[in-house]
Amino acid sequence: MKNCVLFTLMILFTLSLESQEKVAEVTFEKILIDYGIIDHGVDGKRTFNFKNTGTAPLIFNRIYSSCGCTIPKKPEKPILPGESGSIDVEYDTKRTGAFQKAITVNSNAVNSNIILRIKGEILPELELDENGNPIENPKEK
Repeated sequence: MKNCVLFTLMILFTLSLESQEKVAEVTFEKILIDYGIIDHGVDGKRTFNFKNTGTAPLIFNRIYSSCGCTIPKKPEKPILPGESGSIDVEYDTKRTGAFQKAITVNSNAVNSNIILRIKGEILPELELDENGNPIENPKEK
C-alpha cells in the first residue's frame, strides 16, 4: 500500500511539472486595422501592437503578406514574457480602390499562426489645374 501511494505521488508530481512548462503566447491589441478612406499616396504605415502573455520568450519565425503591396516588418529580437512589441506594416497607397490584405504571423507561441488583416479604400489621385487647384472631374477637361 505504501508503495502504491508513493507511486501515485510521483506521478502527480511529474504531471504538475509538465503542466508548468514554459510557453510563449502572443496577444494582439487588435487583429484588424481599418485605414478607412484615405488619399492617394499618403503614408501607408500602420502598427500592430502585441504583448507576450506567456512564460517563455516569444520568437517570430516568419511574417508575410498575401501580396507584394503589403510589407510587414518582423521583430528581430525575442520578446520576453510580459514585454510588448509591434509589427509594422506598410501598404502601397499608390494603388487606387478598396483593399483587404492578410498578414500571416508564425511564431513559437502556443497560438503559433495568427492572421492579421488590413483594409481600406484609396481615393484616386487628384489632378490639379495650372493654379494648383483640384480639377473636379478630370475626364471632362
